[in-house]
Amino acid sequence: MQISAFPNWARLPHAAAGAADAAFCAGAGLALLDRVLRSGEDGAEPLFAGVLRQRLALKAAGTSVRLARQREDEAALRDAEHLAPAGAPPSPAGRLHRLFRLFGARPLRLEAETLALAADLLELRTAAPTLQGLAAACQEILARNRSPLLAAADVSRAAVTLLADAAPLEAEILALWLADLALAQKLGWDAPVPLLGTTIAQPALRRDGRRPRPGDADWQNALAAAYALAAPEAHGLAGELSRRANKLLAVAPRLRAKGAARVVALLLADDSLSPARAAKAARLSDRAARRLFERLIALEAVHELSGRPSFRLYGL
Repeated sequence: MQISAFPNWARLPHAAAGAADAAFCAGAGLALLDRVLRSGEDGAEPLFAGVLRQRLALKAAGTSVRLARQREDEAALRDAEHLAPAGAPPSPAGRLHRLFRLFGARPLRLEAETLALAADLLELRTAAPTLQGLAAACQEILARNRSPLLAAADVSRAAVTLLADAAPLEAEILALWLADLALAQKLGWDAPVPLLGTTIAQPALRRDGRRPRPGDADWQNALAAAYALAAPEAHGLAGELSRRANKLLAVAPRLRAKGAARVVALLLADDSLSPARAAKAARLSDRAARRLFERLIALEAVHELSGRPSFRLYGL
């Protein structure tokens, strides 16, 4: 599928747009993104959906890390995730990254088990009955609200209300994460897409000098504006990744290395890939993996993302 440019009529006209404009642009943008997510064979997700989710996860994690006033930028988060030894415990910033990467890593539903997993990554230390109560509230909200945007707003508001005793910022990040999860369930997507966390801290959304929060009286409108900003960015990234994925798939038959097909699949599924991980997954030697990436670079099918001469990372 050729992904067309995001139309100007669906973009939020200006930072101070009203509630009606925000709701319209959010709905239009999500509909256009929905079309992209169903553009694969027989209406399935496109082959690049994995890398799309993980690249947006990196952006959402970067925003959360800045809100938490931690020092890691997106490059450092990427390095920590893809270059750390297997089994090494993540840093607090790395745990935030793992939280958003869950959207592309495993099936998730708005259930107590999912909330416990997210709370553990955020180190919320919330009692199980509280998470079970939040899960029940979320289920009731999903059943009650026909509108995906209203469901996302109400789920995130319920999270900060029922987690009032938890650390405020961690509860807020969980609320934003749950909003994307609720939105995906209402839209029938295979998995959530990190959206709200990618734009919630944008200056355009600030009112009276502060960013919007799920407990605010006008949260529903602020959430719509945030999705209205997030959808065109995600759509634009999808278009870019679609073109790169097509290029990678076009050159794949020319790759002679044993295990090359497995490496191509990993590149379509994740934000980046190290030669060491590729070697292990595709049963290649380290030398063969490095030569495969050199070949892919020469064919202009992947990019080197770290900018370093060593400990390199490759991706679409």
